[in-house]
Amino acid sequence: MEKIETTILRNLLFNNDYCRKVLPFLKNEYFENFHEKVVFEEICNFILAYDNLATKEVLLIETEKRTDISEDTYGTICDYISKLDNSPVEMNWMVDTTEKWCRDRAIYLALMESIKIADGQDEKKSRDSIPSILQSALSVSFDNHIGHDYLNDYEQRYESYHKKENKIPFDLEYFNKITKGGLPNKTLNIALAGTGVGKSLFMCHMASSILLQGKNVLYITLEMAEDRIAERIDANLLNVNIKDITELSKQMFDTKVNNIAKKTQGTFIIKEYPTASAHVGHFKSLLNELSLKKSFRPDIIFIDYLNICGSSRYKSNFSVNSYSYVKAIAEELRGLAVEFNVPIVSATQTTRSGYGNSDVELTDTSESFGLPATADLMFALISTEELEQLGQLMVKQLKNRYNDPTINKRFIVGIDRAKMRLYDCEQKAQDDILDSGKEEEYNDKEEHKSKKSFEGFKF
Repeated sequence: MEKIETTILRNLLFNNDYCRKVLPFLKNEYFENFHEKVVFEEICNFILAYDNLATKEVLLIETEKRTDISEDTYGTICDYISKLDNSPVEMNWMVDTTEKWCRDRAIYLALMESIKIADGQDEKKSRDSIPSILQSALSVSFDNHIGHDYLNDYEQRYESYHKKENKIPFDLEYFNKITKGGLPNKTLNIALAGTGVGKSLFMCHMASSILLQGKNVLYITLEMAEDRIAERIDANLLNVNIKDITELSKQMFDTKVNNIAKKTQGTFIIKEYPTASAHVGHFKSLLNELSLKKSFRPDIIFIDYLNICGSSRYKSNFSVNSYSYVKAIAEELRGLAVEFNVPIVSATQTTRSGYGNSDVELTDTSESFGLPATADLMFALISTEELEQLGQLMVKQLKNRYNDPTINKRFIVGIDRAKMRLYDCEQKAQDDILDSGKEEEYNDKEEHKSKKSFEGFKF
């Protein structure tokens, strides 16, 4: 009976359609025997160089040129090549069988690699990398999609324009306006604010509102303890001053929590990691563990907050500048959002010059300008003494891939710090804010006025 490896190599040699479909997904390490590896390498080398199928004569000549094989091995390879013939095989069956073989080989190799890592035989990789190695092997598949054909795929494109995108809405009117209805999946969304302005408050409020929508929420904290985050969520959802939570009786506390449970089908998980110790590899392991142990899959992930995460690409003692390090963290988190098909919400600090500034800009992002370059939505939370007295918080759009950021560039939301809540303000509060469009209108009028005042004046 012919081995599947031989059938694959034979079809790579004689079947052009099969070769074009499967060659991009085949890897040298999938072939166990050395002579099969050599034949596969020479087939690949010829196709890449000449964009055409190799022949048995080409394989024999190229194999003879190799310096990494002995005379005996060369004889074995020549005998193997001579037996490859052009026997027809059903195309779809061959592609499906090859895909299954690739996946099986990838899983086997990943398990062998994981065992070596677990035994400490790999100095370059830690045990934290094992879940991602296995995940990559399990996801091996023949993806035939190689891009969007603008002229031929117009119907698919038209349907996509009219298809309602799956978004997670805010419970705040102006946030829904600037995002066209909420946060899409596979996105990274960042709140920029100074210390004590309300980064964690914003995320706790948003997480609470999404739980009440019946969604599953995962809140990862690297700054505050799990019970401190839970206390803020309690203040928001139970409508109790955060200072008075400890004064609630056990019966009243039970009643309030049970009433919340009746209002939602969602689940809220809070996970704490030590500051700067956890990276995307840990988050992936957590998500896989939650899926296995609790059948929990989040609809949205909050990470409090980005700058105190670690990077899976750079070790903590690795000498790297803050720009590259924070940019790497942002890119890894956005990659996590794409892989698990969820929106991720996080936050970052302003620079020292941006702290207390009433008009924060992208340049006030601390440590790395690579962060706003990666984010899909970035907005500043701004508090002044006047706003604080009014119980308000100003929001300024800094970057927006969902909508025009010059529309409602600045707007006001109400803030109740005692109950860790945000709320919509009356329209009058919004009318007092000058967005960029109104500023331009004001400048045009001033310019017109100045021109008129010099009419008839001779220079």
